[in-house]
Amino acid sequence: MPITIDLRQAIIHKVHGQSEADLRQMIEGSVDGPETALPGLGAVFEMMWKDLDHAKQDALVSMLHNHLEKITPGSITSQQ
Repeated sequence: MPITIDLRQAIIHKVHGQSEADLRQMIEGSVDGPETALPGLGAVFEMMWKDLDHAKQDALVSMLHNHLEKITPGSITSQQ
């Protein structure tokens, strides 16, 4: 019988036990990296988000909002 785990659990399994330096390297290697890295960053962000108090969540949302106000999104094209 095959073992099935969800994506979150697979990512947690992959990063569990890594040093802080390893985690930093994983994050820095994923930022602006291949799109396949985005689910991993999302799962890591979710873990951090759950541990932040409401004020820190608000500050993070404000930081994101301010960043988005300063950039112009590129065009969205479909790949066929």
